[in-house]
Amino acid sequence: METLNRFLVLLGRILLCLLFLIGGLSKIGNFSGTAAMMASKGIPATRVALVLAIVIEVAGALCVMAGFKARFWAWVMALYLIPVSLTFHNFWALSGMERMNNMTHFMKNVGLIGGLLIIAARGAGPLSVDRSAT
Repeated sequence: METLNRFLVLLGRILLCLLFLIGGLSKIGNFSGTAAMMASKGIPATRVALVLAIVIEVAGALCVMAGFKARFWAWVMALYLIPVSLTFHNFWALSGMERMNNMTHFMKNVGLIGGLLIIAARGAGPLSVDRSAT
């Protein structure tokens, strides 16, 4: 059972971070479009903010997946999601289907924050570069 648990923690890290990795890579592929969307939300220094978002999403995802400095990157990614969720998924200011869609995305981000906080507290586990036992 312990061997299974070790692999489940690894699989959990990978699945938790796939969304960040895919999102970060898609931001690279559509840099101008993403920058324009961010500017429309009032994000200052849009291109700098976008590069920072890409670094957090791609580097953070890869590091947590590998279990390299996973606690640090889990904190960074969790804290990053707070302003992202409040800015881009402010469902309370919307109505109808737009409200429902954004509430779903907001709550998805809340769940991601929860998973990241578990990694921040417990570490990446034994099947990781850092090999934290808890």
